[in-house]
Amino acid sequence: MEVFKGERAFALLMVAPAFLALLLTTTFPLGYLLYNSFFTINLSMPFLDGFAGLDNYARMLADARFWHALGLTAIYTVVTVAFQVVIGLGLALLVLQTPRGQWIFRIVAILPIVLAPVVVGLIWRSLMLTPETGMVDLAAIALGFGSFNWLGSPGMALVSVTAVHTWQWTPFAFLVFLASLASVPPDVYEAARIDRANALKRFVYITLPLIRPAIVIVVILRTIIALSAFAAILALTGGGPGTATEILNLYAYRTAFIELSFGYGSALAVTLMIITLVVSAILFRIRTAR
Repeated sequence: MEVFKGERAFALLMVAPAFLALLLTTTFPLGYLLYNSFFTINLSMPFLDGFAGLDNYARMLADARFWHALGLTAIYTVVTVAFQVVIGLGLALLVLQTPRGQWIFRIVAILPIVLAPVVVGLIWRSLMLTPETGMVDLAAIALGFGSFNWLGSPGMALVSVTAVHTWQWTPFAFLVFLASLASVPPDVYEAARIDRANALKRFVYITLPLIRPAIVIVVILRTIIALSAFAAILALTGGGPGTATEILNLYAYRTAFIELSFGYGSALAVTLMIITLVVSAILFRIRTAR
């Protein structure tokens, strides 16, 4: 027993610095954020600062901009995650049929993932989506569709930021699905072919059930990231034009660091954190359901 106690104490001693660093860099800032959300803190009007209770949260109920940002966040999350799952699964099924050269697809798929979101946003803004000179706009002109103001029009800006997020993170879903599909035993498909099951039935009744855990994990991870998206949209549009691409994370940032209303901005950030936790809990519940 003394040996085990010594090993346990040594293990705790080894973990303690990392645990302390985790508390200082995550738990303490989150606690301080929650604390600030109950106060009125506005650097432009410091004479109004003080304890606000739940006033910041009550203010959201009548804030049309908050509901607009929340709606955009929901649209952005659902659309990007759905496209990533569908396109990623389709690409994985396609690449699986070409056993030679799969390593090339894996390397190419990794490249967008390793780029920082802010770098992705700047690349697409300056090289891809610039009217009349960007590669996407030149392709649209060559195909006869004409030039578009991809980031200056409210509707096109939302489509653009959604497409950029999908472009960067679909490879993640593709790699996960490719690994999951490669682990499916081929005997199952052989038995289905003997039973005269066509390709659609094999996909619906064999492939989807067997890779369901991978699909759920991808949905969970990508939903969490989409809800907290920030850097790429900030670099692409800054939340504009106007509030056309201002998701909840950007609204909290603008409120706190541009409008200098730290109390209300903290309440918005806490609300986003609660929404993310609730959505994550629901998705994990679905994952463990029979």
